[in-house]
Parts: sequence; structure tokens; C-alpha cells
Amino acid sequence: MSRYLDPKNDLPFKRIFGEHPDLLKSFLNALMPLEENQQIESLEYLPAEQVPENPAKKNSIVDVRCKDNFGRHFIVEMQMLWNNSFSKRMVFNASKAYVRQLDKNEHYYLLQPVYGLAILNDTFDARTSEFYHHYRIVNYRNTEEVIKGLEFVLVELPKFRPDKWTDRRMAVLWLRFLKEVEERRNDVSEDLKANADINRALEMCEVGAFTEAELATYDKYWDIIRTENALLAESKATGRAEGRAEGRAEGREEGKVESLITVVRNCKSNGIPLEQIRMITGLDEEKILTILRSNDEE
Repeated sequence: MSRYLDPKNDLPFKRIFGEHPDLLKSFLNALMPLEENQQIESLEYLPAEQVPENPAKKNSIVDVRCKDNFGRHFIVEMQMLWNNSFSKRMVFNASKAYVRQLDKNEHYYLLQPVYGLAILNDTFDARTSEFYHHYRIVNYRNTEEVIKGLEFVLVELPKFRPDKWTDRRMAVLWLRFLKEVEERRNDVSEDLKANADINRALEMCEVGAFTEAELATYDKYWDIIRTENALLAESKATGRAEGRAEGRAEGREEGKVESLITVVRNCKSNGIPLEQIRMITGLDEEKILTILRSNDEE
């Protein structure tokens, strides 16, 4: 029985989608919101930006960039961990790809749309059970009016359920492939193997297809992901602790203020002179008078 590597890892992901344009074409046609007459017929790869090795520099992102027979650009990313800057990064990279299509003195009509596809092995929108998110530039009041140029699709793998997408068979197979194939498992559903494209991708994930050096790179990638995950968890825990400490400090301060107000009012009701109240509370005369005036208004 074959053993497989996890296709979400940088190494097998790039081998499948970064070296085999026919599989990337199948993947994009399945997942992107393209009309039937807009289906991709052929692809050519574009240079991908180098991903830095520092975990703090978003090493959890892998890029595959390509251009199709219509001239449209596609940026495909596998994001293992969600952070709030990722959506901004998607817009930034797509905008760069859009602008870089033109050389000096070339006309704007030459510009072709840029599509960003991000597969997320994380959840970024807990408010909804929807796992497929399609964004484009639309008129706020009439969403049928579209400015063409940039479109984005984000897919949340943890929330993906095949039974919710029965009308897109190939998309379901590709997402099941990414979600179900893991290095801890060597059993793969027969219906995945029965599809020619998925079966080829499976063969590329077999452990025996990689050298010892490549397997070491594979393991190093997971080490980086674990490090980044720990950094994110520590950051969130620190933020929660600081929030609790701030809340306690605010509570103590509010309690102190309420106590001083009570002291001022009690002193006044017992006929204690203003100067003596100032000495007891440490408040200046203006604050004492403000408290007393508010007491009278109540």
C-alpha cells in the first residue's frame, strides 16, 4: 500500500501545480468562477516570487503564477495559517501583477484580469458555514455592475463539505484530495483514484517519488509551520493576557473613582468644609464641586 505526503506542503504542492500545467488547468477550471466559454484551454507559468525562510515572513505561503490562453493571470496560493494581513497581501500581489503587465507607453486596453486563488488550511470567517468566498469589484448598490480587473477566491478547507457542492464534481474531487490525503494516512478513497487527474496528483505525492534530500525539505517546512503556529498562539495568548490585565486595571480605576465620589458626598452631607474634603480625597476644588453638582442634579 502506497504512503503519501501531504499535498498541502510546499514541496508536493509545487510539484503538482507548479510543474504540470495540465493539472493546474484542471484545478483552476474546477475552482475558479469562470463561465463555460471562459474555461482555460492552456497555461504558461510565470516566475514566482521567492518565499523567505524566516517563519515570521509568511513562509506558510506557496505561490504558483501563470497566464492562460486569454492572457488572464492567475496567482495560486496555499495558506496553512490565517493571519489578518493575508487578505491585504493577496490584494497587493494581484495589484502588482496587474500593473506589471504594461511596459512604458503601452495602452491600458492591453491589461488583462488577474485572479487570486487561495486555499486556506485554516478558518478566517467563523461567522458563516460558507467555505467558498468570491470577491470582485462591484457597484455597492447594483452588484451586477462589475469593474473587471481583479477577482479573488478564498477556500476554507476545514469548513469544506462535499455534500454542499454537488453541482461541481471536479472541484469536490480536488478539494477532497487536498483535505483527505495526509502523511498519517495511506488509504485513499477509490473514487479519488478513479479520476485520471487526481490519480496523477496522488502518484506525485507518493513518498517513493521523493529523494532523501527532498523529504528533509518536506520535514523542514512542517517545522517552520509549527514554529509560526507557536508564534501566533503565543501572540494571541499575550494579547488576551494584556486585555485581561487592562480590564482589571480599568476596573480598579473605576472602583477608585466611585469610592472617591462616595467619600465626597458623605463629607458634604456631614457638613465637612470644602478645604477639608480636598485634603481627605486629594481632589482639587473643581472636581469636588463637579461631583457635588452632579449629586444635586440627581
